[in-house]
Amino acid sequence: MTTEKDQVAITSEAKQEWERILEEALHRADGMPFQSKAEEKREAVDSTARDDAQSIADNWDLEALLGRQWMPDERGSDPEPPVRSEPDLITRRENKEGATPQTVQERRSRTQTAVADRPTGERRRPSGASVSHNSRTNTSARQSGTASSNRERRSADSRPRTTGGKRKKLTPIQKFRKNTFWLLAFLWFALVFSELLVRAVTSDGTFWEAGWFLSLLFAIFPAILIFVVSTISKKPKVNKWIVCIILFVVYMLYASQLVYYQVFGQFYTAVSMGNAGQGFGFMTTILVTIGKNIIALIFLAFPMLFAILFGRRFFSFKGGAGLKSSVALTVVGIILHFFVVLILPLWGTDTMTPYDFYHYTYDVKDSAVQLGLGTAFRLDVKWAIFGTGKTHGLDLGDEDWDEPKPSDSTGTSDATGTPDSTDPDATGDTTQTAPTEYGYNMLESLDLEALAAAEGDSDIRDMHLYFDSIEPTKKNEKTGMFEGCNLILITAESFSHMAIDPELTPTLYKMQNEGFNFTNFYTPIWGVSTSDGEYVAMTGTIPKPGVWSFYRTGEQKNNMSLTMCGQLKKLGYSAYGYHNHDYAYYDRELSHPNMGYIWEGIGNGLEYSGDPNNLDGVNSSNWPESDIELIQFTTEDYIHQEPFHAYYMTVSGHKEYNFLGGNDMSTKNKSLVSHLPYSDTVKAYLATQIELDRAMALLLQRLEEAGVAENTVIVISADHYPYGLTPEEIGELEGHEIDTTFEMYRNALIIYKPGMEPETVDELCCSMDILPTLSNLFGLDFDSRLYIGHDIFSDAEPLVIFQNRDWMTDKACYKYREGEVISLTGEEISEDYIKRINRMVKNKFSASASILDMDYWGILFDVQ
Repeated sequence: MTTEKDQVAITSEAKQEWERILEEALHRADGMPFQSKAEEKREAVDSTARDDAQSIADNWDLEALLGRQWMPDERGSDPEPPVRSEPDLITRRENKEGATPQTVQERRSRTQTAVADRPTGERRRPSGASVSHNSRTNTSARQSGTASSNRERRSADSRPRTTGGKRKKLTPIQKFRKNTFWLLAFLWFALVFSELLVRAVTSDGTFWEAGWFLSLLFAIFPAILIFVVSTISKKPKVNKWIVCIILFVVYMLYASQLVYYQVFGQFYTAVSMGNAGQGFGFMTTILVTIGKNIIALIFLAFPMLFAILFGRRFFSFKGGAGLKSSVALTVVGIILHFFVVLILPLWGTDTMTPYDFYHYTYDVKDSAVQLGLGTAFRLDVKWAIFGTGKTHGLDLGDEDWDEPKPSDSTGTSDATGTPDSTDPDATGDTTQTAPTEYGYNMLESLDLEALAAAEGDSDIRDMHLYFDSIEPTKKNEKTGMFEGCNLILITAESFSHMAIDPELTPTLYKMQNEGFNFTNFYTPIWGVSTSDGEYVAMTGTIPKPGVWSFYRTGEQKNNMSLTMCGQLKKLGYSAYGYHNHDYAYYDRELSHPNMGYIWEGIGNGLEYSGDPNNLDGVNSSNWPESDIELIQFTTEDYIHQEPFHAYYMTVSGHKEYNFLGGNDMSTKNKSLVSHLPYSDTVKAYLATQIELDRAMALLLQRLEEAGVAENTVIVISADHYPYGLTPEEIGELEGHEIDTTFEMYRNALIIYKPGMEPETVDELCCSMDILPTLSNLFGLDFDSRLYIGHDIFSDAEPLVIFQNRDWMTDKACYKYREGEVISLTGEEISEDYIKRINRMVKNKFSASASILDMDYWGILFDVQ
């Protein structure tokens, strides 16, 4: 006789599974569909319990069990079943359902009939599968039958159940759910849905660029990876939550990018993520932006919420796909991904094409337009970790149009400034005064050609050759006009020519119209918003896309001797720098001291800390903080230390522009703008600029009181245009619908010294030109070739460069992505001219990145 020890080890879960099998058989015998709660939980039974339950099924004959006659084992024994008896189960169910004795007898009769009608030797599984079975098989055969039964049970959910020998029809949801790969399709849809929704909100008219289509293709591989990861566990609930967690991460990525774009007009980079804590300083602005975009953010959450609420109902999360299947599917995804990469040249291989952004150019915003935001951010993370790898580098072609050559308005000159013999003035009346000849702003001691010949590093050699090929700018009648003067340089948050008004901002109006008034000045916006705006004005170079360029200079301790601070400190100037917000924001505590400033801000000696009736610093409880307080508590540091240089980064003009408590400067000056015929947002913006105007009035007063006003030059430019205003709101101030490609970035540059001769300057120029222009005005000994911008008062060809490689000259505007040229002179613009400027723009981007990355200024002045 077989003892209890000889039986298969039975777990409690296995007993429950066996009871379910028996109960299901009874339902089928009654011609009823099986809908017990155990069916819903069956997938959660672990593999051990299933194997044990199947072992019971192999050791005990179902027909005999239903007939309450146990089949003897191979030694003729008649052991007791390891589960509760069938009568007990029937009685329990019948009592629960309130069955009458007559119903019970009919049900048992139907059960015996159903068993008797089955073909001899056929053993029927509860799930509808059939296998041949002999109750007296040997042990090895029994084990083989167990393995086969396990395979059948694993696929049971995908087969329709039978009722009374007839196939039961599946509901549409059941038909949908039984296909595991619908989950893969859903994951792909979730990625594409997020991509296209954010693209629609932030596209600015670029939705139908290549990125919308490529994002559909690039989403396939990550969808496959998520699908493979979600089949690791054998427990469906675990797999479901893996999917939900991943979709939550996807939601947070796209939602945060959407909000960041609406605040700063850019997508954040991987480097910015490492400084995400600084964003809490703008929490009010962030919350207001979230409120404005709440509908888009709710829609963006749809895939995640659907998976959480309805995932188990619509999708099969069965796991245990196996290593081979997972690897095979992943390989398919990799092949598809590389196929997409291979077809990128279909859109071209020039700069600003999908191919260029995938392999070379490091810029999240424009890369998102051409490749999709998901791919752009993935590449950004890769480049942030491993570096940018290969680059386009400098294009040092043999043609004689690498850089624009200066053209003297009074006649062409050779390198010594001698008038050309073809100039009428050179051969005309000898009594006429000959034009004044000027030398060049270049360092005679800096022989770039010789340095290139002696350099072994090819990248450095190319930089020497590139800058040697550039014609230095000439000195001019403005050279040295401010020599020996003090300098106060101000980067004003969101400042604009639109805020200058004789009644609303009388001090700014006075400074503009009694100094140099630049009417054709532009401030293009760059990837890191305010910080990059500062970087351009203070270094005369283009910030490198994808990194915080100013922070990088401080982190690497780059040589910054060519900035105004570096040049003036060599002449004995004191140098102080201030910001009326967090002193470490954008890591200025590294970059600005590295330029040579004694740096102060909120958290570093400038914050208010005393009696509210006797302020002794900037009140940091306001947002944004007051520019008036910034001037009030800093001028005493330097005003008596001539010659001095002070730098201010203001904050009063920061968005959000409203009177709802989100902007303290707008609220403070609300009564001064309430009468204006503009929308509330525009009036709130102008109110913030009133704070800047009064700060400038206080600054002039302090300089006058100290007796240094007549010897102090004040320079004011913006970090960027006021992107807190929509194009329509900017149009209110301009009085017409504005062009968002070029006109939106037109701005004001003020260079003012009390008592100077006023002058209007119509020359095309930009913030990149400020540093070389000031270097010339202050009569500094500098090399104009080493800046990317140029002296505005020189005869160099003007050029304004935008982040997306659009450009403007005095002859044409060019939209790079569209290949559209707009003539400003009415004359036809030749293809050679466009090629020359495009090459120039490309080289200026590459050279700027190398100045930063290799600390090129440090290389030059270390070898002298």
